[in-house]
Amino acid sequence: MTEKIQAIRGMNDILADETGRWQSLEALIRRVLEQYGYQEIRFPILEKTELFAHSIGETTDIVSKEMYSFVDRNGDNLTLRPEGTAGCVRAGLQHSLFQTGVQKLWYNGPMFRRERPQKGRLRQFHQTGVEAFGLPGPDIDAELILLCARLWRELGLDDITLQINSLGSAAARLAYRNVLVEYFTGHKDQLDEDSRARLERNPLRILDSKDPDLQNLIANAPAMSGYLDPESADHFAGLQELLTGAGVTFTVNPRLVRGLDYYCKTVFEWVTSRLGAQGTVCAGGRYDGMVEHFGGKTTPAVGFALGMERLLELADLKEPLDSRPDLYFIHAGAGSEARAMQLAEQVRDAHPSLKVILHCGGGGMKSQFKKADRSGASLALILAEDELARNTVAIKHLRRDLPQREVAWPALPGALSELLMNV
Repeated sequence: MTEKIQAIRGMNDILADETGRWQSLEALIRRVLEQYGYQEIRFPILEKTELFAHSIGETTDIVSKEMYSFVDRNGDNLTLRPEGTAGCVRAGLQHSLFQTGVQKLWYNGPMFRRERPQKGRLRQFHQTGVEAFGLPGPDIDAELILLCARLWRELGLDDITLQINSLGSAAARLAYRNVLVEYFTGHKDQLDEDSRARLERNPLRILDSKDPDLQNLIANAPAMSGYLDPESADHFAGLQELLTGAGVTFTVNPRLVRGLDYYCKTVFEWVTSRLGAQGTVCAGGRYDGMVEHFGGKTTPAVGFALGMERLLELADLKEPLDSRPDLYFIHAGAGSEARAMQLAEQVRDAHPSLKVILHCGGGGMKSQFKKADRSGASLALILAEDELARNTVAIKHLRRDLPQREVAWPALPGALSELLMNV
């Protein structure tokens, strides 16, 4: 017996009765981003593996354990994108975007990581990413955080809290790394298996461990703030001043390091307690060295990504009312189908904004009326034998107690304009 065909584990279908909520969220995010002057960019799902290995970091969990990578027929090593920043930087370099001044960009789409599927963590998940290039000061960091805060207000979410930290310059981070290696090596017998593996490769990630047995050890580890270079310290102080002035509540979390090697200076996370262990809804920070790392000129950069699935779990978004059709065209009798199809096209030509469903699949008038009612349409257009003989269409209100009327075929678009203004 043939095995039942199903979606790949951790890669979910989004069905028609769910897409309305997605569209509502996407439309809200687009509107807010446009308010702040960000423009949409789109780039491929597939990139060369080296792009992610060299930007995210070969010792990170994402690159070493989670990427979907393969060799194609030409022998090229390719990877399904696990995040969007690296692809955005590659596109900017390839098309010389960073040579034309400040770039404020955003994108939306699927990302892929081979993680253990669980609530709030899928193998194909969706992110909206926002990136700003060419602005070195804390003002743009603050703007991105304010943008997020506006999104939460628009969505009615008041239980998402902000944590911030600074990782300093590359030199400061290296010095801090050495201090952490010395500290955790002295307590190596207390580390779990993952933390021991990270000790030499990526010791800052130990600070992000969720192992309850390590929390006391991590709490007593040296803090990054004691090793910040003066420029980074000033930058971080400036960010805090701007956020305080804007009325944004935040917590400085000295253990916040993020899981990607490209971060420097500002890092931040918006977190909630409503999603269990996967409480991060949105996260980001600065990555001033990435453009230069890939051969471009020194370009300051900062951005964030928010998880769409996690945000949909939190937000009380309904399917938009305008997803329902405006008109449902019912027809019955010899010749009615062809004429109804022609009339439906004329209505669509005259009213491009109207959603018109032409009944397909046969069936009697009674069953068609039931489907029209279930569709949520405001009006039913009826073309049965009597109307066909008189070259007319009957218009019936489905949501209001108003009399049915009959109009000649040429007058149908005008009559609909009049009726729908009052629906």
